[in-house]
Amino acid sequence: MAALCRSGLKVGAAKVGPDYIDPGYHRLATGHPSRNLDCFLAPEPLIASLAARAGDGRDLLVIEGVMGLFDGAQPSPGQVDDGAAGLPVGSTAAVAFLTASPVVLVVDASAMSQSVAAVVHGFASWSADVPLAGVVLNRVASDSHEEGLRLALAPLGVPVLGVLRRESAFAWRDRHLGLVPVAERPAEIRAALVRLAAAVTAGLDLPALVRLASTAPVLPTSPLPVAVRPAELARPPRIAVAAGPAFSFVYPDNLERLAEAGAELADFDPVNDPALPAGTDALYAGGGFPEVYAEGLSENVPLRREVAAAVSSGLPTWAECGGLLWLSSSLDHLPLCGAIKARGSMTASLTLGYRTASVRRENPVAAAGSVLRGHEFHYSALTPAGTALRLSGRSGVRQEGYANSSLFGTYLHLHLGAEVTPAERFVAAAASRAAVRT
Repeated sequence: MAALCRSGLKVGAAKVGPDYIDPGYHRLATGHPSRNLDCFLAPEPLIASLAARAGDGRDLLVIEGVMGLFDGAQPSPGQVDDGAAGLPVGSTAAVAFLTASPVVLVVDASAMSQSVAAVVHGFASWSADVPLAGVVLNRVASDSHEEGLRLALAPLGVPVLGVLRRESAFAWRDRHLGLVPVAERPAEIRAALVRLAAAVTAGLDLPALVRLASTAPVLPTSPLPVAVRPAELARPPRIAVAAGPAFSFVYPDNLERLAEAGAELADFDPVNDPALPAGTDALYAGGGFPEVYAEGLSENVPLRREVAAAVSSGLPTWAECGGLLWLSSSLDHLPLCGAIKARGSMTASLTLGYRTASVRRENPVAAAGSVLRGHEFHYSALTPAGTALRLSGRSGVRQEGYANSSLFGTYLHLHLGAEVTPAERFVAAAASRAAVRT
Protein backbone atom coordinates (compact mmCIF):
# COMPACT_ATOMS: atom_id res chain seq x y z
CA MET A 1 0.00 0.00 0.00
CA ALA A 2 2.78 2.42 0.92
CA ALA A 3 4.65 1.59 -2.28
CA LEU A 4 1.57 2.19 -4.42
CA CYS A 5 0.99 5.51 -2.67
CA ARG A 6 4.60 6.49 -3.33
CA SER A 7 3.95 5.87 -7.02
CA GLY A 8 1.33 8.61 -6.96
CA LEU A 9 -1.85 6.57 -6.56
CA LYS A 10 -4.62 7.15 -4.04
CA VAL A 11 -4.97 3.78 -2.34
CA GLY A 12 -7.92 2.44 -0.41
CA ALA A 13 -7.38 -0.30 2.16
CA ALA A 14 -9.41 -3.06 3.73
CA LYS A 15 -8.73 -6.03 5.98
CA VAL A 16 -10.48 -9.37 5.99
CA GLY A 17 -11.64 -10.35 9.45
CA PRO A 18 -12.14 -8.70 12.85
CA ASP A 19 -8.77 -6.94 13.13
CA TYR A 20 -7.85 -3.62 14.74
CA ILE A 21 -4.07 -3.52 14.41
CA ASP A 22 -3.47 -4.16 10.70
CA PRO A 23 -5.95 -1.44 9.65
CA GLY A 24 -3.94 0.98 11.77
CA TYR A 25 -0.88 0.18 9.66
CA HIS A 26 -2.99 0.55 6.52
CA ARG A 27 -4.07 4.03 7.57
CA LEU A 28 -0.49 5.06 8.26
CA ALA A 29 0.58 3.74 4.85
CA THR A 30 -2.28 5.27 2.85
CA GLY A 31 -3.42 8.28 4.87
CA HIS A 32 -6.95 6.94 4.54
CA PRO A 33 -9.16 4.91 6.94
CA SER A 34 -9.06 1.15 6.42
CA ARG A 35 -12.23 -0.95 6.59
CA ASN A 36 -12.92 -4.45 7.87
CA LEU A 37 -14.66 -6.95 5.59
CA ASP A 38 -16.03 -9.79 7.68
CA CYS A 39 -18.74 -12.21 6.57
CA PHE A 40 -19.70 -13.11 10.14
CA LEU A 41 -20.00 -9.57 11.47
CA ALA A 42 -21.77 -8.22 8.36
CA PRO A 43 -24.31 -9.86 6.04
CA GLU A 44 -22.69 -11.31 2.93
CA PRO A 45 -24.83 -9.17 0.57
CA LEU A 46 -23.30 -6.04 2.12
CA ILE A 47 -19.63 -7.06 1.86
CA ALA A 48 -19.35 -5.55 -1.63
CA SER A 49 -20.97 -2.36 -0.31
CA LEU A 50 -18.44 -2.13 2.52
CA ALA A 51 -15.62 -2.72 0.04
CA ALA A 52 -16.99 0.03 -2.19
CA ARG A 53 -17.00 2.36 0.80
CA ALA A 54 -13.35 1.49 1.49
CA GLY A 55 -12.42 2.30 -2.09
CA ASP A 56 -14.60 5.38 -2.49
CA GLY A 57 -12.60 8.20 -4.05
CA ARG A 58 -9.45 6.07 -4.39
CA ASP A 59 -7.66 4.82 -7.50
CA LEU A 60 -7.66 1.21 -6.32
CA LEU A 61 -8.48 -0.87 -3.27
CA VAL A 62 -6.03 -3.30 -1.64
CA ILE A 63 -7.67 -5.95 0.55
CA GLU A 64 -5.33 -7.73 2.96
CA GLY A 65 -6.36 -11.28 3.73
CA VAL A 66 -6.45 -13.12 7.03
CA MET A 67 -4.57 -16.35 7.84
CA GLY A 68 -4.48 -18.66 4.81
CA LEU A 69 -6.65 -18.04 1.76
CA PHE A 70 -9.25 -20.68 2.69
CA ASP A 71 -9.10 -20.38 6.49
CA GLY A 72 -12.33 -19.19 8.10
CA ALA A 73 -14.60 -19.60 11.07
CA GLN A 74 -14.75 -23.05 12.58
CA PRO A 75 -18.30 -24.42 12.73
CA SER A 76 -20.19 -24.68 15.98
CA PRO A 77 -21.53 -28.16 16.75
CA GLY A 78 -24.36 -28.97 14.36
CA GLN A 79 -23.61 -26.05 12.04
CA VAL A 80 -22.25 -26.06 8.50
CA ASP A 81 -19.34 -23.66 8.02
CA ASP A 82 -20.11 -22.73 4.44
CA GLY A 83 -20.57 -19.19 3.27
CA ALA A 84 -20.44 -17.69 -0.20
CA ALA A 85 -19.97 -20.37 -2.88
CA GLY A 86 -19.47 -22.96 -0.13
CA LEU A 87 -16.32 -21.17 1.09
CA PRO A 88 -15.51 -20.95 4.83
CA VAL A 89 -17.29 -18.06 6.54
CA GLY A 90 -15.00 -15.11 7.15
CA SER A 91 -12.23 -16.46 4.93
CA THR A 92 -10.20 -14.36 2.51
CA ALA A 93 -11.52 -16.60 -0.26
CA ALA A 94 -15.14 -15.79 0.62
CA VAL A 95 -14.45 -12.04 0.62
CA ALA A 96 -12.55 -12.34 -2.68
CA PHE A 97 -15.55 -14.14 -4.19
CA LEU A 98 -18.09 -11.63 -2.86
CA THR A 99 -16.05 -8.66 -4.13
CA ALA A 100 -14.89 -10.36 -7.38
CA SER A 101 -11.33 -9.37 -6.45
CA PRO A 102 -8.30 -10.89 -8.20
CA VAL A 103 -6.24 -12.88 -5.67
CA VAL A 104 -2.48 -12.50 -5.26
CA LEU A 105 -0.99 -15.22 -3.08
CA VAL A 106 2.02 -14.30 -0.92
CA VAL A 107 4.14 -17.40 -0.34
CA ASP A 108 6.80 -17.70 2.34
CA ALA A 109 9.45 -19.43 0.24
CA SER A 110 12.21 -19.29 2.83
CA ALA A 111 12.31 -23.08 3.29
CA MET A 112 11.20 -24.18 -0.20
CA SER A 113 12.56 -24.94 -3.61
CA GLN A 114 10.54 -27.15 -6.03
CA SER A 115 7.86 -27.66 -3.37
CA VAL A 116 6.66 -24.14 -3.99
CA ALA A 117 4.96 -25.46 -7.14
CA ALA A 118 2.94 -27.97 -5.12
CA VAL A 119 1.86 -25.29 -2.68
CA VAL A 120 0.80 -22.82 -5.38
CA HIS A 121 -0.89 -25.56 -7.42
CA GLY A 122 -2.88 -26.56 -4.36
CA PHE A 123 -4.16 -23.04 -3.78
CA ALA A 124 -4.79 -22.44 -7.49
CA SER A 125 -6.84 -25.62 -7.94
CA TRP A 126 -8.73 -25.67 -4.64
CA SER A 127 -11.76 -23.65 -5.79
CA ALA A 128 -12.86 -22.64 -9.27
CA ASP A 129 -14.71 -19.72 -7.63
CA VAL A 130 -11.45 -18.17 -6.39
CA PRO A 131 -8.97 -18.15 -9.30
CA LEU A 132 -5.38 -17.30 -8.45
CA ALA A 133 -4.21 -14.24 -10.41
CA GLY A 134 -0.58 -14.17 -9.34
CA VAL A 135 2.06 -14.97 -6.74
CA VAL A 136 4.53 -12.93 -4.70
CA LEU A 137 7.48 -14.88 -3.34
CA ASN A 138 8.54 -13.72 0.11
CA ARG A 139 11.75 -14.27 2.13
CA VAL A 140 13.78 -15.48 -0.84
CA ALA A 141 17.41 -16.07 0.07
CA SER A 142 19.41 -15.36 -3.10
CA ASP A 143 19.43 -15.01 -6.88
CA SER A 144 19.89 -18.76 -7.30
CA HIS A 145 17.05 -19.47 -4.87
CA GLU A 146 14.79 -17.12 -6.85
CA GLU A 147 15.77 -18.76 -10.14
CA GLY A 148 14.90 -22.22 -8.80
CA LEU A 149 11.53 -21.03 -7.51
CA ARG A 150 10.64 -19.41 -10.83
CA LEU A 151 11.63 -22.53 -12.77
CA ALA A 152 9.47 -24.68 -10.50
CA LEU A 153 6.46 -22.39 -10.94
CA ALA A 154 6.77 -21.85 -14.69
CA PRO A 155 4.69 -24.93 -15.75
CA LEU A 156 1.73 -23.74 -13.64
CA GLY A 157 1.21 -20.58 -15.67
CA VAL A 158 0.60 -18.50 -12.54
CA PRO A 159 2.39 -15.15 -12.93
CA VAL A 160 5.13 -14.33 -10.43
CA LEU A 161 4.42 -10.67 -9.69
CA GLY A 162 7.42 -10.06 -7.52
CA VAL A 163 10.05 -11.31 -5.11
CA LEU A 164 11.02 -10.00 -1.68
CA ARG A 165 14.35 -11.03 -0.20
CA ARG A 166 14.89 -12.36 3.27
CA GLU A 167 15.81 -9.38 5.43
CA SER A 168 16.09 -9.36 9.23
CA ALA A 169 15.58 -5.58 9.28
CA PHE A 170 11.97 -6.18 8.19
CA ALA A 171 11.09 -8.25 11.26
CA TRP A 172 8.24 -6.61 13.17
CA ARG A 173 7.65 -6.63 16.89
CA ASP A 174 4.52 -8.56 17.76
CA ARG A 175 2.32 -9.23 20.75
CA HIS A 176 -0.46 -11.76 21.27
CA LEU A 177 -0.31 -13.17 17.71
CA GLY A 178 -0.37 -9.71 16.11
CA LEU A 179 1.65 -6.59 15.45
CA VAL A 180 2.25 -3.90 18.05
CA PRO A 181 -0.41 -1.19 17.49
CA VAL A 182 0.59 1.92 15.57
CA ALA A 183 -0.54 4.11 18.50
CA GLU A 184 2.32 2.78 20.60
CA ARG A 185 5.22 3.49 18.20
CA PRO A 186 4.07 5.72 15.34
CA ALA A 187 7.46 7.24 14.48
CA GLU A 188 9.22 3.87 14.45
CA ILE A 189 6.52 2.33 12.27
CA ARG A 190 6.55 5.26 9.83
CA ALA A 191 10.29 4.77 9.35
CA ALA A 192 9.81 1.03 8.83
CA LEU A 193 7.08 1.66 6.25
CA VAL A 194 9.48 3.85 4.25
CA ARG A 195 12.01 0.99 4.14
CA LEU A 196 9.35 -1.57 3.26
CA ALA A 197 7.88 0.60 0.52
CA ALA A 198 11.32 0.94 -1.06
CA ALA A 199 11.83 -2.84 -0.97
CA VAL A 200 8.40 -3.50 -2.47
CA THR A 201 8.96 -0.94 -5.20
CA ALA A 202 12.23 -2.62 -6.12
CA GLY A 203 11.02 -6.21 -5.84
CA LEU A 204 7.43 -6.22 -7.14
CA ASP A 205 5.98 -5.39 -10.53
CA LEU A 206 3.72 -2.58 -9.34
CA PRO A 207 2.40 -1.68 -12.83
CA ALA A 208 1.32 -5.31 -13.29
CA LEU A 209 -0.45 -5.26 -9.93
CA VAL A 210 -2.26 -2.06 -10.87
CA ARG A 211 -3.32 -3.58 -14.20
CA LEU A 212 -4.55 -6.64 -12.33
CA ALA A 213 -6.59 -4.47 -9.95
CA SER A 214 -8.22 -2.80 -12.96
CA THR A 215 -9.67 -6.16 -14.05
CA ALA A 216 -11.98 -6.27 -11.01
CA PRO A 217 -15.53 -5.56 -12.21
CA VAL A 218 -17.75 -2.83 -10.82
CA LEU A 219 -20.32 -4.71 -8.76
CA PRO A 220 -23.88 -3.73 -7.96
CA THR A 221 -24.10 -2.77 -4.30
CA SER A 222 -26.89 -2.43 -1.78
CA PRO A 223 -27.21 0.75 0.30
CA LEU A 224 -25.65 0.50 3.73
CA PRO A 225 -28.01 1.31 6.61
CA VAL A 226 -27.86 4.87 7.94
CA ALA A 227 -28.13 5.70 11.64
CA VAL A 228 -31.11 7.89 12.56
CA ARG A 229 -30.64 10.81 14.93
CA PRO A 230 -32.86 11.14 18.00
CA ALA A 231 -35.92 13.32 17.45
CA GLU A 232 -35.77 16.90 18.71
CA LEU A 233 -32.06 16.79 19.45
CA ALA A 234 -31.41 20.13 21.17
CA ARG A 235 -27.64 19.79 20.86
CA PRO A 236 -25.26 16.98 19.88
CA PRO A 237 -24.64 14.84 22.97
CA ARG A 238 -20.94 14.61 23.79
CA ILE A 239 -19.48 11.10 23.97
CA ALA A 240 -16.08 10.79 25.61
CA VAL A 241 -14.02 8.20 23.69
CA ALA A 242 -11.12 6.48 25.47
CA ALA A 243 -8.09 6.80 23.20
CA GLY A 244 -4.31 6.92 23.34
CA PRO A 245 -1.93 3.95 23.26
CA ALA A 246 -3.90 1.94 25.85
CA PHE A 247 -7.21 2.06 23.93
CA SER A 248 -6.58 1.86 20.21
CA PHE A 249 -8.96 -1.02 19.42
CA VAL A 250 -12.00 0.87 18.15
CA TYR A 251 -13.39 0.39 14.66
CA PRO A 252 -13.61 3.67 12.71
CA ASP A 253 -17.01 2.46 11.51
CA ASN A 254 -18.26 2.49 15.11
CA LEU A 255 -17.14 6.05 15.69
CA GLU A 256 -18.61 7.13 12.36
CA ARG A 257 -21.93 5.52 13.25
CA LEU A 258 -22.04 7.37 16.57
CA ALA A 259 -21.35 10.66 14.78
CA GLU A 260 -23.90 9.76 12.11
CA ALA A 261 -26.48 9.23 14.87
CA GLY A 262 -25.85 12.77 16.08
CA ALA A 263 -23.07 12.54 18.66
CA GLU A 264 -20.09 14.81 19.14
CA LEU A 265 -17.03 12.65 19.90
CA ALA A 266 -14.31 13.84 22.28
CA ASP A 267 -11.13 11.75 22.65
CA PHE A 268 -9.28 11.51 25.94
CA ASP A 269 -6.31 9.49 27.20
CA PRO A 270 -7.14 7.49 30.35
CA VAL A 271 -3.45 7.20 31.18
CA ASN A 272 -2.60 10.91 31.11
CA ASP A 273 -5.78 13.01 31.23
CA PRO A 274 -6.91 13.83 34.78
CA ALA A 275 -10.59 14.23 33.88
CA LEU A 276 -13.23 13.32 31.35
CA PRO A 277 -13.78 15.89 28.59
CA ALA A 278 -15.92 18.81 29.74
CA GLY A 279 -19.61 18.30 29.09
CA THR A 280 -19.42 14.51 28.76
CA ASP A 281 -22.85 12.94 28.28
CA ALA A 282 -21.70 9.34 27.69
CA LEU A 283 -18.53 7.24 27.79
CA TYR A 284 -17.25 4.81 25.14
CA ALA A 285 -14.19 2.74 26.06
CA GLY A 286 -13.11 0.22 23.46
CA GLY A 287 -10.35 -2.35 23.55
CA GLY A 288 -6.58 -2.27 23.56
CA PHE A 289 -3.77 -3.41 25.82
CA PRO A 290 -4.66 -1.99 29.25
CA GLU A 291 -2.34 -4.55 30.85
CA VAL A 292 0.64 -2.86 29.19
CA TYR A 293 -0.43 0.49 30.66
CA ALA A 294 -1.99 -0.81 33.88
CA GLU A 295 0.36 1.14 36.17
CA GLY A 296 -0.38 4.43 34.41
CA LEU A 297 -4.12 3.74 34.42
CA SER A 298 -3.97 2.90 38.13
CA GLU A 299 -1.90 5.97 39.01
CA ASN A 300 -4.42 8.31 37.35
CA VAL A 301 -6.47 8.48 40.55
CA PRO A 302 -8.48 11.65 39.78
CA LEU A 303 -9.83 10.20 36.54
CA ARG A 304 -10.52 6.82 38.10
CA ARG A 305 -12.59 8.43 40.84
CA GLU A 306 -14.49 10.65 38.41
CA VAL A 307 -15.32 7.70 36.12
CA ALA A 308 -16.48 5.53 39.01
CA ALA A 309 -18.76 8.29 40.29
CA ALA A 310 -20.10 9.13 36.82
CA VAL A 311 -20.88 5.54 35.90
CA SER A 312 -22.53 4.96 39.28
CA SER A 313 -24.68 8.05 38.76
CA GLY A 314 -26.02 6.74 35.43
CA LEU A 315 -23.63 8.08 32.80
CA PRO A 316 -24.40 6.02 29.66
CA THR A 317 -21.35 3.79 29.30
CA TRP A 318 -20.25 1.30 26.64
CA ALA A 319 -17.09 -0.65 27.48
CA GLU A 320 -15.58 -3.44 25.38
CA CYS A 321 -12.79 -5.80 26.45
CA GLY A 322 -9.97 -3.46 27.53
CA GLY A 323 -12.55 -0.86 28.48
CA LEU A 324 -14.32 -3.48 30.59
CA LEU A 325 -11.08 -4.22 32.45
CA TRP A 326 -10.45 -0.51 33.01
CA LEU A 327 -13.88 -0.11 34.61
CA SER A 328 -13.31 -3.10 36.89
CA SER A 329 -12.02 -2.93 40.44
CA SER A 330 -8.50 -4.08 39.64
CA LEU A 331 -6.20 -5.78 37.15
CA ASP A 332 -3.74 -8.20 38.73
CA HIS A 333 -4.20 -6.35 42.04
CA LEU A 334 -3.56 -2.88 40.61
CA PRO A 335 -6.59 -0.73 41.50
CA LEU A 336 -8.61 0.59 38.57
CA CYS A 337 -11.90 2.52 38.28
CA GLY A 338 -14.09 0.21 40.36
CA ALA A 339 -17.23 1.12 38.43
CA ILE A 340 -17.81 -2.62 37.88
CA LYS A 341 -17.40 -4.73 41.00
CA ALA A 342 -15.24 -7.45 39.51
CA ARG A 343 -11.52 -8.24 39.49
CA GLY A 344 -9.50 -8.61 36.30
CA SER A 345 -6.52 -10.90 35.85
CA MET A 346 -4.27 -11.78 32.94
CA THR A 347 -4.38 -15.40 31.80
CA ALA A 348 -1.98 -17.74 30.02
CA SER A 349 -4.59 -18.88 27.51
CA LEU A 350 -6.25 -16.93 24.73
CA THR A 351 -10.02 -16.53 24.46
CA LEU A 352 -10.66 -16.06 20.76
CA GLY A 353 -13.48 -16.43 18.27
CA TYR A 354 -16.76 -15.29 16.81
CA ARG A 355 -19.72 -15.13 19.18
CA THR A 356 -23.48 -14.94 18.87
CA ALA A 357 -24.74 -13.12 21.95
CA SER A 358 -28.23 -13.20 23.44
CA VAL A 359 -28.79 -10.04 25.48
CA ARG A 360 -30.24 -10.87 28.90
CA ARG A 361 -30.52 -7.35 30.36
CA GLU A 362 -31.79 -4.06 28.93
CA ASN A 363 -28.94 -1.61 28.39
CA PRO A 364 -28.05 1.51 26.37
CA VAL A 365 -26.54 -0.52 23.50
CA ALA A 366 -28.95 -3.44 22.99
CA ALA A 367 -32.46 -4.36 24.05
CA ALA A 368 -33.10 -7.35 26.28
CA GLY A 369 -33.84 -10.38 24.11
CA SER A 370 -31.96 -9.05 21.09
CA VAL A 371 -29.12 -10.96 19.41
CA LEU A 372 -25.68 -9.52 18.65
CA ARG A 373 -22.88 -10.90 16.51
CA GLY A 374 -19.34 -10.07 17.58
CA HIS A 375 -15.95 -11.47 18.44
CA GLU A 376 -13.61 -11.94 21.39
CA PHE A 377 -9.81 -11.74 21.64
CA HIS A 378 -8.32 -11.48 25.12
CA TYR A 379 -5.72 -12.92 27.46
CA SER A 380 -7.63 -11.90 30.58
CA ALA A 381 -10.61 -12.87 32.69
CA LEU A 382 -13.03 -11.08 35.00
CA THR A 383 -14.19 -12.51 38.33
CA PRO A 384 -17.13 -12.72 38.58
CA ALA A 385 -17.64 -12.87 34.83
CA GLY A 386 -21.12 -11.33 34.87
CA THR A 387 -24.39 -12.57 33.40
CA ALA A 388 -25.58 -9.82 31.01
CA LEU A 389 -24.94 -11.82 27.82
CA ARG A 390 -25.25 -15.44 26.81
CA LEU A 391 -22.40 -16.08 24.37
CA SER A 392 -22.49 -18.98 21.93
CA GLY A 393 -19.52 -20.10 19.86
CA ARG A 394 -17.53 -23.10 18.79
CA SER A 395 -16.22 -23.61 22.33
CA GLY A 396 -19.72 -23.76 23.80
CA VAL A 397 -22.06 -21.45 25.69
CA ARG A 398 -21.33 -19.25 28.67
CA GLN A 399 -22.55 -16.09 30.37
CA GLU A 400 -20.52 -12.91 30.77
CA GLY A 401 -20.76 -9.14 30.88
CA TYR A 402 -22.36 -6.43 32.98
CA ALA A 403 -25.39 -4.36 32.03
CA ASN A 404 -28.07 -2.13 33.43
CA SER A 405 -30.14 0.77 32.14
CA SER A 406 -27.02 2.93 31.65
CA LEU A 407 -24.13 0.42 31.35
CA PHE A 408 -23.00 -2.14 28.78
CA GLY A 409 -19.68 -3.75 29.70
CA THR A 410 -18.53 -6.91 27.92
CA TYR A 411 -15.62 -8.72 26.30
CA LEU A 412 -17.67 -8.80 23.09
CA HIS A 413 -16.43 -6.52 20.28
CA LEU A 414 -19.10 -5.19 17.93
CA HIS A 415 -18.53 -3.90 14.39
CA LEU A 416 -21.11 -1.38 13.17
CA GLY A 417 -20.17 -1.20 9.49
CA ALA A 418 -23.48 -2.79 8.50
CA GLU A 419 -25.39 -2.32 11.77
CA VAL A 420 -26.76 0.92 13.20
CA THR A 421 -29.05 -0.02 16.11
CA PRO A 422 -26.36 -0.03 18.85
CA ALA A 423 -25.17 3.43 17.78
CA GLU A 424 -28.72 4.78 17.65
CA ARG A 425 -29.54 3.44 21.11
CA PHE A 426 -26.32 4.70 22.65
CA VAL A 427 -26.63 8.20 21.19
CA ALA A 428 -30.27 8.33 22.30
CA ALA A 429 -29.16 7.45 25.86
CA ALA A 430 -26.49 10.16 25.68
CA ALA A 431 -29.06 12.65 24.38
CA SER A 432 -31.40 11.85 27.29
CA ARG A 433 -28.54 12.45 29.69
CA ALA A 434 -27.70 15.72 27.94
CA ALA A 435 -31.34 16.85 28.16
CA VAL A 436 -31.36 16.27 31.92
CA ARG A 437 -28.09 18.17 32.33
CA THR A 438 -29.40 21.05 30.20
